[in-house]
Amino acid sequence: MAILKFTDRTKNKSALAAKDLSSLLNPYSIEVTPKTAAKISDFSRLLPPGTRVYIAHITGTSIQDMVATAKRLRRDGFAVMPHFPARSIPDIATLGSWIELYRNEADVTEALLLGGGEARPVGTIESSIHLLESGLFDRHGFKRLHVAGHPEGSRDIDPDGTTSNVDSALKWKTDFSRLTDAEMAIVTQFGFEPGIITTWAERIAEAGVSLPIHVGIAGPAKLQTLIKFAISCGVGPSLKVLQKRALDVTRLLMPYEPTEMVNALTAYVENNPASLISQLHLFPLGGIEPAARWVGDNTVTQPQTATGTS
Repeated sequence: MAILKFTDRTKNKSALAAKDLSSLLNPYSIEVTPKTAAKISDFSRLLPPGTRVYIAHITGTSIQDMVATAKRLRRDGFAVMPHFPARSIPDIATLGSWIELYRNEADVTEALLLGGGEARPVGTIESSIHLLESGLFDRHGFKRLHVAGHPEGSRDIDPDGTTSNVDSALKWKTDFSRLTDAEMAIVTQFGFEPGIITTWAERIAEAGVSLPIHVGIAGPAKLQTLIKFAISCGVGPSLKVLQKRALDVTRLLMPYEPTEMVNALTAYVENNPASLISQLHLFPLGGIEPAARWVGDNTVTQPQTATGTS
């Protein structure tokens, strides 16, 4: 069942403000790039202190720009989690130099490890497993390491359309989590079908995965924007949902907000307290400020520090 909300902000603003979605948004995390972060003059007026901010390492972005953004956000009191895209890192020596830059210049102790957007590795590092196996994050005192989850599968990892490779990788990472001093969790790509996410969470738990799941959701945005990002990010069944909505002209011009998506996930977790789903990760596809405002409108208690939370 597809659950999307395209709403008239003026008509429903008071209703949204009265609805408390704090259980999965307290705390929440948010994703930026050096380019989008540079457009925000003061993050402290948008995000609660200690909010975890992921910094996406887009192809072509220099490590200097990444570290400068991390330094700024750390200075302003946020937990910073830069991406380490395995297939974009030439070798272990480069990985070590990146880690040292983040630690020494920006006091970063968290990282998201993922394969990355490159179709082929630029060097000898092919996967997030290789990043973990290096031992460099433990050696440099990283306290938290997150890895990617794929509720809708990944054709890059499983070209045959199955989930065998992504499943075995998550099981390997669960086993690794018992060996590292860092806390680990899974963060997913954004999606629009809560049922796909909850079914996937149940399935990997039954397979022996025990890492907490931070579910990716898209922030407020125009439908056209969502479709563009869904195509570029390889979102599967969710893209079909968006395309179906685009055929309805009355909804095409109305902004999407993730309220009903979060409602469905919140209700599921309340009814399934043992679920691996523990919090939400916000992709501000329509802008950082609208995304932060939406959280503020839908939480009674502002999120507290993300440091140390699952």
